[in-house]
Amino acid sequence: MVDEEKVNQVVDSRNAQGAGRPARTAPSAGRRTGAPRSGPAPQPDAPGYELPLLLFAGFRSLIDRLHAELARQGHPDIRPAHGFALQAIGLPGSTASEIGRRLGVSKQAAGKTVDRLIALGYAERADDPADARRKLVRLTPHGLDALGRSAAIFDDLRASWADTLGGDRLRELEASLRTAVPPEAFRLDASSWLGS
Repeated sequence: MVDEEKVNQVVDSRNAQGAGRPARTAPSAGRRTGAPRSGPAPQPDAPGYELPLLLFAGFRSLIDRLHAELARQGHPDIRPAHGFALQAIGLPGSTASEIGRRLGVSKQAAGKTVDRLIALGYAERADDPADARRKLVRLTPHGLDALGRSAAIFDDLRASWADTLGGDRLRELEASLRTAVPPEAFRLDASSWLGS
């Protein structure tokens, strides 16, 4: 059964900033009844759905700013899915099957993405020097340039977040996320996961 109170709360809550929603306070670990309170009052807990939305919004804002800057620097046609595919191809090159596995898509879907990257000049097909029966997909100088520029832009974006949050807070946030996010979550199949 759908909870009518929670339908559309995701979109509307950021604008309303919790209007009409009772505040919940964070539990105070180890606090004894009657003990004087030291420091600021506990902040109210956000609803559970807000954490993934905030993480996604942060991801989306970084990726949108990355692509705006890439377009300004000569890569107007590259899309977020292309970035995942370029990473899946890697420096030594990969077969379409390997790219599909890394992206979590079929070999045919990977082939379509590769065809688009080739048409845009980011990748090329070449014979595998280790096995004449295999074709490798390799990055072109244009593809390598896009990856190199992306790395530099991400460094600038991180610096911008450090300016906004403070360097210590950003390092603490990164360390906390490293602790909370399991290593197996670092995968390139985000575009297939977000797709239908």
